[in-house]
Amino acid sequence: MKCAHLARTLITAAALGTLALTSGLATAQNMVSVKGSTLNMRDGPGTHTSVLWELKRGYPLQVTKRQGSWLQVRDFEGDSGWVARSLTGNTPHHVVKAKVANIRSGPGTQSRIVGKAEYGEVLRTREKRADWVRVEREEGVGGWIAKQLLWGW
Repeated sequence: MKCAHLARTLITAAALGTLALTSGLATAQNMVSVKGSTLNMRDGPGTHTSVLWELKRGYPLQVTKRQGSWLQVRDFEGDSGWVARSLTGNTPHHVVKAKVANIRSGPGTQSRIVGKAEYGEVLRTREKRADWVRVEREEGVGGWIAKQLLWGW
């Protein structure tokens, strides 16, 4: 009886581990970013629907549904809408979700502060290490920001 219980426990643990790995992968695969200079987020799938927001290049979005050539997406503030799939890409970006985030020379609080990024700023994702993300501004200036201050992939 104990062996059967142990076997079920191990199978459950293995399944949960696989689920955790695949759900992390699924999240990354469900992210897109604005490919062109701008993109209209609409209240429905189609150009006949109202424009809710205009989003700039790189803006990260989480895909929640696919319908033909349209994607239903959610942004870092939880707002949702629809975008044309052809206007999105898979270049990773993050958006600053803190009021102000320190940009550091290395991945750690002991590293020198080289700049600041403000709420809503979109940054190109260059590298990820544990709890830190190396980002770059459009002008090429960048550094490391604590992952908890960012949203994206």
